[in-house]
Amino acid sequence: MKHSYMRILIKSVFTLFILLFAVCSQTIAEDILSAIKGKVLTSDGLPAPYVTVRIQNSNHGALTDANGEFVIKRVKPGKYVLVVSLVGYENVLREVVVEADGISHTTITLGASGQQMKEVTVTGEYNKYTVLTPSNSLRLNAPLVEVPQSITEVSREVLADQQIYNMQEGVTRNVSGASRLGHWDMYSNIQIRGSRASSLRNGMNVYISPWSPLTEDMSMVDRIEFVKGPAGFMMSNGEPGGMYNVVTKKPSGVDQGEVTLSLGSYDNYRTTLDLDGKLSKNGKLLYRLNLAGELKNGWRDFDYTNRYSISPVLKYLVDEKNTVTLEYNLQYMQLPVIGGNYSFSKRGYGDLPRNFTTIEGNMDPTKINDNSVMAYYEHKFSPDWKLNAQFGFFHYKQIGQSMWPAGFSTKGNDSLIQRSMNIWDALGLNKTAQVFLNGAFRTGAVTHNILGGVDMKYSNYYADWGQGGSFGDSTFNIYDPKHGSVKQPKWDRSSDIRTRGVQYNYGYSAVYLQDQLGFFNDRLRVTLAGRYTTNKVVSPYDGTNKDSKFTPRFGISYSLDKNSSVYGVYDVSFIQNPGLDWQKKPFDPMTGDNIEFGIKRDWFKGRFTSTLAVYQITKNNVLTTDLEHRDPVSNQFIYSRQNGQQRIKGLEADFQGEVVKGLNLVVNYAYTDGVVSKDADPKLEGNYVPGIAKHIQNTWLTYTLGTGVLKGLRANIGYQYQAGRIAGQVYDKTENFLPDYFRMDAGLGYIVNKFSVNVLVNNVLDKYLYTGAPSADNYGNKIYYWQTEPGRNVRISVGYRF
Repeated sequence: MKHSYMRILIKSVFTLFILLFAVCSQTIAEDILSAIKGKVLTSDGLPAPYVTVRIQNSNHGALTDANGEFVIKRVKPGKYVLVVSLVGYENVLREVVVEADGISHTTITLGASGQQMKEVTVTGEYNKYTVLTPSNSLRLNAPLVEVPQSITEVSREVLADQQIYNMQEGVTRNVSGASRLGHWDMYSNIQIRGSRASSLRNGMNVYISPWSPLTEDMSMVDRIEFVKGPAGFMMSNGEPGGMYNVVTKKPSGVDQGEVTLSLGSYDNYRTTLDLDGKLSKNGKLLYRLNLAGELKNGWRDFDYTNRYSISPVLKYLVDEKNTVTLEYNLQYMQLPVIGGNYSFSKRGYGDLPRNFTTIEGNMDPTKINDNSVMAYYEHKFSPDWKLNAQFGFFHYKQIGQSMWPAGFSTKGNDSLIQRSMNIWDALGLNKTAQVFLNGAFRTGAVTHNILGGVDMKYSNYYADWGQGGSFGDSTFNIYDPKHGSVKQPKWDRSSDIRTRGVQYNYGYSAVYLQDQLGFFNDRLRVTLAGRYTTNKVVSPYDGTNKDSKFTPRFGISYSLDKNSSVYGVYDVSFIQNPGLDWQKKPFDPMTGDNIEFGIKRDWFKGRFTSTLAVYQITKNNVLTTDLEHRDPVSNQFIYSRQNGQQRIKGLEADFQGEVVKGLNLVVNYAYTDGVVSKDADPKLEGNYVPGIAKHIQNTWLTYTLGTGVLKGLRANIGYQYQAGRIAGQVYDKTENFLPDYFRMDAGLGYIVNKFSVNVLVNNVLDKYLYTGAPSADNYGNKIYYWQTEPGRNVRISVGYRF
């Protein structure tokens, strides 16, 4: 079957290449085209982002990225005048000479200072919802429209309008096919294309265990990048569905700041502070400091979340070629007993009130400290070649406890549940190092964009959940709960977590190389890439396992015009399967093949973008719950087995940006069909892949008045819809579907001078919303567990920029 897939792929790609070659060959008789590459700076030498650069007397141009850089491709040889436009300032003109079959470089300085640029970005008319270029941490020196892969950027403006405070709160609504599965309230479990999305921060893999990292507070986030399909060739190991990359805020060199105070339902109090500027008179030493504090009660009884975040960044501009950046993130979170956010029933989902909980008010809290230190170095050899090196150390410490019921211990009774509690202390250590080189050169009429690097990671995770106890003597009635003080177990913490905890060690090292070849003045781009990875697991619990594999990547992208492209890509993922089966045997690595085709287009001079993609992923050696072997002590299904093969295919469409002046939108749709295509038990073949939704459609609209007395008034409305939801942890063709999901949110905002107000009502229709799955208790009863979302709730934010 695998060979037949390869034959189909080769035939498809070969046919596409021939068709594109035939179209491109018509351009051979034309003049050989060139490109203009440059950088726009402010009057005080800082990068000028989101500035329009165009060729005079034409619409041919580009928008500078966050670093002030731009590229105008497919320019005929000759003499031109570039026009740099900035709202409220006179245009800057710069004459450039473009040679045949070459790239002309230029640097343009605006009349505006960095502070004046800040005022323009606050009050200007550039589109806030559209990002045309990826961050530097994705290592791709190309506009998104030319990248042969589906990538969605969620900007900080979108996050602010939607009043998203952390990764759990609706980020996925901005990305086709992404959804969040219910889980414990300290990490993000985001699903993309039938797989858990890998979690990265500034291009570095922050995954330590299945229960980490601590979900990022949005106060330190500049944008979030969702990359669909395998990205291991350039980023890190991960599942074939995709990954998300949290890009943190960096110094801009502009002296500016913003303070925000937010209030909300459930006694939600939150404040943030963002300071940005220069620490030295010569502007070489820059800083960024983001602070956040939040106190929040939950919609469930006795629920609360207290957290704070401290994120300082220092950036030193050594000279024009060398830059060093140091970043530190501290996140602290205090919450009640982990697991108290679930409801349990033998009857089915959703038959308990939204505020149901099994915890009590006098239980000890769980405390989490998440620290990280990241260092970045960039050296520019020339305008076309640069070297980046980055290192990250992540330290995760958790002291607390978790709850999960032993079950309904009284035979025939569906209301009395036996609550139980376990210690859950954990220590996670993660070391990550990456060095990568970007460069460009020509061989005749063919351009080469080179990406090569080394990627290394090693994680240690120690967890103690071996101490446990029960309380409540099976008299806790889920339909008539009587809460009060309980005597909880006493935990023995006299020895170090490294001694009393179960240890997991996981690491990998890899080298990768990619060449994007450009034909016909980069109109046709062919990507050839490969990665050689060695995975290693060493753990008393997971056993010792070491595997190596070469994973190739092939992509093709063709520009129909300067704003449109079609693409195809084939790539492979390779990730270790940690753990042991019931016979204490290690598992084979999980591999995944992805075939994807799509079309991209930027509209209205880059103010609006669209992507349409179709794909098929085949995952081999997938782990699922072993329903034939129980743990002899707990009588629970604690073992895994390799489920064989899963096939996920689908269609995705993403639209975002400004369609008419003042109206920004985010609209996406995804159809996902995931089934078990092979299994050791033939009866399970054809079963749905757990945790997916067949149809996901999200819409978010924002309209801002640009003139008149009410200039700056903004209205927001959006909804999230999911149909054909497959419950998590289901592998036996029973109880697969959850009810359809529909949530609507709406709000108003107003910006006047430096002040802003944003009011948002979430779940306007007060729907009972949840995710969940079936399971079995210690007594062999089938139970259902689910996690509710809050009902109708309000958030109000007031901000001041200075």
